[in-house]
Amino acid sequence: MTALLVCFDPSRPSAGDRPTLLCLPQAGAGAGQFRQWQQQLPQISVVGVQLPGREERWAEPPAESVDAVVDAVAAELRAPRLVIFGHSFGGLLGHEIAHRLNPAALVVAACRPPWMWVGAGHGLVADDTELHRLLDARGLDADDLDEDSREELFEVMRADARLSLTYKLRDREPLSCTVEAWGGDGDDTVTPQHLDGWAPYAGKDFVRRQFPGGHYFCQQRLKEILPILEGLIP
Repeated sequence: MTALLVCFDPSRPSAGDRPTLLCLPQAGAGAGQFRQWQQQLPQISVVGVQLPGREERWAEPPAESVDAVVDAVAAELRAPRLVIFGHSFGGLLGHEIAHRLNPAALVVAACRPPWMWVGAGHGLVADDTELHRLLDARGLDADDLDEDSREELFEVMRADARLSLTYKLRDREPLSCTVEAWGGDGDDTVTPQHLDGWAPYAGKDFVRRQFPGGHYFCQQRLKEILPILEGLIP
């Protein structure tokens, strides 16, 4: 698989041991949403994971498996001071990458614990109803997304649902880093009980945080979440 990382820090790679925030977007989304994070975190190198089939990689075929994505990111990223952030499906990918890269902290937002992902994508692939509901929850109106663009985005979400079906749950020790699970108070897809299910995956400290908003609360609460992420980097 070709390179997956997108760096938004103009000083990289000359930044040396500059701390890094690795960001993985939700299903159907691209890494471009994290560009503004770099502007607000000038002391940190913000790096996004850009899966094929979206934004500047629109014409590329989808990733073959979760393991292939993890292998590609782990081979490409060199960051001794690292925090990983993943939103929804990005949280699952972030968890797998964390086992390879040993970050200082893993933050999963609006993401169910790994065991709940096993086979969960079957329903999304077989029935469009839930995918449409997740797309509608983003709050995009006709000015943001015309009919053709909506269908294209829907196809990317479906491809990510298929990708999630390749996920393999492994019997292994918990992560050695801090794990934080974040949720939106109005999210009926990922509940506080789901977030608490991440506790056994944390071998060190576990923290659950709740924020106002729904499944996509992160996009509306940047002033709150970015200082927390910055504080997790050693």
